[in-house]
Amino acid sequence: MFGNDAELMLTIHRSHASELQADAARDRLARSLPRRHPRGWLSRRQHAARTVDGRR
Repeated sequence: MFGNDAELMLTIHRSHASELQADAARDRLARSLPRRHPRGWLSRRQHAARTVDGRR
């Protein structure tokens, strides 16, 4: 498959470089998207209670 060690090292280098580029692209995409804050039933209930208290 590989004629010599140089070809093997070059193949490893290229595959590693492509993995790094894919990771960087994924990180850029994650930073560009708005963050979604998970809301559980408890946080929604507390938020609703504060809204009701503010109206009184």
